Amino acid sequence: MKSADHADPHAPHDRDGLLPTTVVGSYPQPEWLIDRLKLQESGVPRVRSPEIWRVAPELLDQAQDDATIIAIHDMERAGIDIITDGEARRESYSNRFTTALEGIDLERPALIDRAGMKIPIPRVVGRIRRTRAVEVRDVEFLRQHTDRLIKATLPGPFTMAQQAKNEFYADDAELIMDFAAAVNQEARDLKAAGADVIQLDEPWLRMDPEGAKRHAVRGLDRALEGIAGATAVHLCFGYAQLVKRKPSEYSFLRQLAASTVRQVSLEAAQPNIDLGVLKDFAGKKIILGVVSIDEAAIETAEEVAARIRHGLKYVAAADLIPAPDCGMKYLPRAIAYRKLQALAHGAAIVRAELR
Repeated sequence: MKSADHADPHAPHDRDGLLPTTVVGSYPQPEWLIDRLKLQESGVPRVRSPEIWRVAPELLDQAQDDATIIAIHDMERAGIDIITDGEARRESYSNRFTTALEGIDLERPALIDRAGMKIPIPRVVGRIRRTRAVEVRDVEFLRQHTDRLIKATLPGPFTMAQQAKNEFYADDAELIMDFAAAVNQEARDLKAAGADVIQLDEPWLRMDPEGAKRHAVRGLDRALEGIAGATAVHLCFGYAQLVKRKPSEYSFLRQLAASTVRQVSLEAAQPNIDLGVLKDFAGKKIILGVVSIDEAAIETAEEVAARIRHGLKYVAAADLIPAPDCGMKYLPRAIAYRKLQALAHGAAIVRAELR
């Protein structure tokens, strides 16, 4: 039975396509599935981190399926229009896909120093190739359990290259393009499995803006080559629970106007960025962060509505998709759910004003 049968009939789910609400990707995994303290300590794992799972390996697939159904149910019940599977099967947004590729040494990761901590990262020791589907079953499972539009998320090629140590390729451009080819193969299969939207997560574009200017657009376009329908790229400043002070502007953003990607997703609720930059993106849809992922406060529907109205000063209503700033993985589930409710109700307020 599809979980849509259990959705709250009073949730403000939009059926006409105006200001459709979405999530960026992740939703909090249940406490019985992951050790939240270990997850927090690991930051954003780049190599496989099996120690965060509370469930025995032989039961993990079943437990992750159950957690996925919970995420689907919560998003529908809250009234979200375009949903994901909550990324319940992932230790981080990127490591599930990256570590499934040929050319990565899983046994001997590299170590980098971050604030005095040694962090393991993938070592690229051979040509990057996708030899098998990674998320196809995830999308098929999601499609079987909802009637709503669904989004599949993948790490972007530039970010994967930034998160790894290159010990094989002569230059970064070749590495990025091989990552892009692998992403493209996966994205094509995810579309065939039923994904309505393909989103690439590229938070590292801002970490190396000069490198991004040289390689990012070409890598994105290769990764999304031949993908029909809605495609998106998400940029963020990092999870609020891990990054306390956020910049007031993106060091790499305007250049994405030249990409073939159809939707650009960015934070705007927590960081105080100038939305005037959105005028550069005529012809693209904007996934606008109007709900903070900081757990200090839960927005009211009217606060969300005010942020949407502000966005409408720069983006046509037909091109605006309200969303949280980023993934909600590190939030307590009860808080994440209430924030999604505020998102759905805030969008409904503005929707009614526009009709």
